[in-house]
Parts: sequence; C-alpha cells; structure tokens
Amino acid sequence: MILARYVARRFLRSFLLIAGVFLLILFLIDMIEMIRRFADRDIGLTGAARLAALNIAGSFYAILPLITVLGGIALFINLARSSEMVAIRASGRSGIKVVTAPAVTAMLIGFLTVGLFNPIVAATGKMFDSAVANIERDGRQTVSVGDSAVWLRQSEAETGDDAGQIVIRAARASPDATTLYDAWFLIFERESGPTRRIEAREARLAPGEWQLTGVKEYPLDRPNPEAAATENETLTLPSELTAQRIRDGFGRPDSVPIWQLPGFIAGLERAGFSAARHRVWLQMELARPFVMAAMVMIAAAFSMQHVRGRNTGIAVLLAFAAGIGLFFLRNMAQILGENGQLPPPLAAAAPPLIGALLALGLILHREDG
Repeated sequence: MILARYVARRFLRSFLLIAGVFLLILFLIDMIEMIRRFADRDIGLTGAARLAALNIAGSFYAILPLITVLGGIALFINLARSSEMVAIRASGRSGIKVVTAPAVTAMLIGFLTVGLFNPIVAATGKMFDSAVANIERDGRQTVSVGDSAVWLRQSEAETGDDAGQIVIRAARASPDATTLYDAWFLIFERESGPTRRIEAREARLAPGEWQLTGVKEYPLDRPNPEAAATENETLTLPSELTAQRIRDGFGRPDSVPIWQLPGFIAGLERAGFSAARHRVWLQMELARPFVMAAMVMIAAAFSMQHVRGRNTGIAVLLAFAAGIGLFFLRNMAQILGENGQLPPPLAAAAPPLIGALLALGLILHREDG
C-alpha cells in the first residue's frame, strides 16, 4: 500500500507538471492567434488573453489522454533511470502491481475531469462563441443560422394523443435562436399527414410556445387551400423547443454539459432531431477515464524496463507513438459511431479495451517469471 501511494503520487506530480506546461503553451499559441485574427478589431492584449483563456479549455480537454501517456512515460522513465524500478522488481513486486496504482490514479483523474471539467469546457465554449460573435458583428443582431434557410422539426405532443410533427422553415434566425423571420410551419397529423400550413412574417420563441406575427394560415384538408386561407395578426403554437436546444442542435455535442446530456438527447428526439452525435459523445465521455488508464498501461509497456542511453529515446518514442495510435483509434471509432456503422457503446469501449489488452500482453511478456 505504501509503494502504491508512492508511485501514484509520483505519477500525479508528473501529470500535473506536464499538464501545466501544455496549458501555458496552448494559452500563448491561442493568444497569438486571437491577436492575429482580430488585428483589425483592436481588442488589445487583455481582450486577446480573455478569448484565449475561454478557448483553450476545449483544446486542453481534448488532449488530456496524450498528456496522460506523457505523464506515464515520465514516471516510468524516472523510476527506471534512478534504479527504483530495479529495487521494486527485486523486492518481488510484479509489473502489474506497479502499473495498477498510476492506472487507477489516471482513471480517477478521468472521472474528475468528466464530472467537473466537462461542464466548464461546455460553458467556456459557449462564452467564447458568444464573445467572437459580438466582436465580428459589432453588436448587431443580423446574422443567420444557416446559409440559405433554417430548418427545424418539433413534436406536437401538447396537442393530444393523435399529434404528429411540425416542420419549420425560416429564411433566417436571430443569433440567439429565439426569433425566426419569414417562417412557415407545416403541421402533420399522425394519421392524415399535412393538415395546415402557417406562414408568418416573424416567429418569436417564448417559454412553451411560438408567438407568430403577420400570419396567414392555409387549411390543407380543403379542396382549395388558397381560397380558404385566413389571415391573423398574431397566433400562438405550442412548442417543446428552447433557444438553447436549437443552438445546440446545430452545434457541437461538447457544448452540452455531460450532466444535461441524457435529458438533452431525449428532448432532441422528442423534437424530431437526430441525436446520434450526442449519444456517441456521451458514451465517449463515459469511457474517457478508461482511455486515460489505458494510456498509462501503454506508457508502462514500453518504458517500465531498465533503459540506458539511446534506448531511453527509443522507448519514449515507441510509447508516445502507441499513445497517439490509441488516440486516433478513439477518434476513428467516434466517427464510425456517428455514421451509424458502430453502436455507440462499442465505439466508446473498444479503443480503451484494445489498448489496455495489448499493453497488458506486452507487460506480461516481459515479466521475469
């Protein structure tokens, strides 16, 4: 137990040191990029530093598995070069027992980052997007969500058991996704198909409803919908959508905190959106602690033995290359899961399982007896 705490503490120190170095490098690179990107906006060093601080959280979070493998390499290389690993092995400790403590530590770090750092990344990402949008449009609320049109779909659950779907098209939307302009709503009943088409000059999203102005309604179940059309200045339609859900539906899954993802996915599917990307992202986040543990095992497989001279560089290179391989395998599995070629749980679980088993096999192969 004492040895396990010692090795875990050494790994944690290496991990935090490398994470701090990478965080500083990312901040400086991002700050330079912000100064270059907004050179004609005169945001100053303070503004560039603020934007860089908001933006680096996502980049840092994405490379945490690579930082983990570097922390593992640093741990085992230092133990080997100081002959501590030789003393540990001479005392009868197996390689598996030595690896267990840092692997469990990496897994605990993974759980903490998913539970605590993931919501921070989501929040800072939204703040960065909002700040960039404000700078680029100079405070004017005139941008459109889509290049040519905004398409939405929502359920009509509030209107009864026979409700169907509402397909919404708008020429453009406000940046906060609460107002649609030149919109029409095509209302489908579950059994009879499209029954109404509503055109509106403006549709504003309020809690639980769309508030339409400049409305013209066409009853599609009449022989001549144009002749039977009615005009109203205002009209309301029930809605389960929220501005946040619309923005996130068009945006990245990592913009939603993991604690809100299950409810968010259910809401997307009720509203008619595809939640495939969000389902895969949720599974990937749940598997992140195991990816980090597998990274430590990979580092141990190549750098735990006693090495000297040029062999040290080769061991570090092989360990880091294997870690990058697992990192890209995880990204490939995520893409396959989003495309529907792999079930989300398999896409998330396969990479860390493969990496851990290969590393475990190499560690056992090098055992003395």
